This record gives sequence, C-alpha cells and structure tokens, in this order.
Amino acid sequence: MTYFVTGGAGFIGSFVVDRLIKRSGVTVYDNLSTGKEEFISHHLGNEYFRFVKADLLDVDRLHKEMRGHDSVWHIAANPDIRKGTASTMVDLEQNTIATYNTLECARRADIKTFVFSSTSTIYGRAKKFPTPEDHGPCLPISLYGASKLACEGLVSAYAELYGMKSWIYRFANIVGHRSNHGILFDLVQKLNKDSKHLEVLGDGKQMKSYLLVDECVDGMIFGFRNAKDKLNYFNLGAQDQISVKNIVKILLEETRLKDVKVHYTGGEGGWKGDVPKFLLDTKKMAKLGWKPKHTSMEAVREASKIVVREQLKRVPDSWLSEVRW
Repeated sequence: MTYFVTGGAGFIGSFVVDRLIKRSGVTVYDNLSTGKEEFISHHLGNEYFRFVKADLLDVDRLHKEMRGHDSVWHIAANPDIRKGTASTMVDLEQNTIATYNTLECARRADIKTFVFSSTSTIYGRAKKFPTPEDHGPCLPISLYGASKLACEGLVSAYAELYGMKSWIYRFANIVGHRSNHGILFDLVQKLNKDSKHLEVLGDGKQMKSYLLVDECVDGMIFGFRNAKDKLNYFNLGAQDQISVKNIVKILLEETRLKDVKVHYTGGEGGWKGDVPKFLLDTKKMAKLGWKPKHTSMEAVREASKIVVREQLKRVPDSWLSEVRW
C-alpha cells in the first residue's frame, strides 16, 4: 500500500510518516507553512519516500501528485486557533477548502481509504463529560472548530456517496517531540524572552486532556487497521484531565528556573474561542482494543522534558535550582 500524507512535515504528520514508511511507500505533500523539512529529512534518501512542496489550494498539482496512491492521510491544517480568529479566511481556506480539495482529488484518483485528523474543539462547550463521539448538537465556539466540523461533514458525505472508506480522529491536546505550537511551546518561548516572569493566559483553572504524539499516531494506525465500518470516527485522548496551573508547575520543575513570577491574565478561557474544560470519552476506542499508556499528567511531564531540552535557551547556572513547592 502506498500512502499520500498531507501536512506530513508537520508536528503530528511527521510522526505519521515515520510509522507508515515502515510498511510501504509514502509521499509527503506539504507547503511548509508550519511544517519543517528537518522533521522528514531522515527519509530523504529513502527510495520509498517522496517529498512534494506544494499547496493544497493548487488543485491541479494536488491531483497530479496524488494519483497512483492507495490511501490518503489528510493531516494538514491551520494549527493555530487564535490565528484563525484574527484572520477569518484562514480556517476556511486551510481547513475546509483544503479538505474538500483533498477529498475531491482522492475521488478523481479512485483512492479507496481516507484518514482525517479532527479535533475535540468540534464539541464546543459540551454539556456531557466525558464527551462521547455521538454527542450533539456540536456547537463549536471557534472558527477552527467550525471548520473542522465542516470537514467532518465532507468526509462523511464522500464516504457515503463514493464508497471511500474513511476514519475521523478527534484529538485531545497533542504534545511531545517536534511540537511547534501549544501551551508548553508557548510558555517556553515566553521564558526564553524573560526567565523571571511568565504570563499565562486565563485563570489557570482550565482543565483539559493531553496525549503524547507517538501515542496519538499509535491510536490512529490501530484504528485504521482494525475499524471496519464505511465511516469510522473516534475520540483520541487520555482518560483524565490536568489543569493549566499544574502544567505550569510541571514545566517550571523541568526548567529548574528559580524565582519565576507567574502571572495569570484571568478569565475562564485563555483567548476567544478557547474551550476551558473538556474531557473526551474514549470508550469506543478502548472497545476496539486500544488505550493510551500515559495519563494527561504523565504526558505533560514527558512533553515538558522534551520541550525544555529542545526549545529552552541556556541560562546562567545561578538562575537554576531544584524547584520546591
């Protein structure tokens, strides 16, 4: 089987590529707007690997490069919820229209399997916790969540109308190696600018679920191999939550920076469109036979070690200490 991976040079997409290339040939299609060629550079000499730097809005190029593959894994998207709020065309173009283009090119290329990376934000402020896959109505509170929900509708329709067997994965917050966005990345960038003061968006009481990126991809591949319906859709996340205050505590422990003054900006959410609390019901995936190995706290701890090692700039030893709380 040959795989066509959109966004394959990105955070999650590059891990998908690392796993799929062990099984067959992989083409990565990515415009590198948020992805990095270094994430896939270790595959460039592999005869079963091909990299195409191009945009999903270029339909002719997309169709040309996609032909001849067996399966499409559509991971590309705008990953920044706040960017989509500031510029309202971003999520429409990079998420919804890009997904339509990818589906339509897959239909024209007679590709039979399609995997789509969605998000927990489609649920909005869900009234049921943990939130199952059949929760409704889904009322997103961000343009990012709205665009992803629209994408899910397109995937569902193409699966029904054109016999394209499909998988939809609704992610919790994904963390780990190669991360280039999200709370841990953002906090470390702030510490790089000022290692004595740390501004944290919101009141710190936000409660969310976290999953390591390698476990996220493990779950995706397990579902792809074992779920047999025409349209398969799953929540992917840990079975618990962690507060932002605890995330900040863990991160500062791993940095070993001392005397950092933490300032919370206040408010229930960190920004407009932020869902302050969510917990996904993952029983459906567990029934299929897969569960994550780590809790949210364990995932955040491991990811904090990684982001500190990869992103935190060196500081004088006198600024470091064993953090005590």
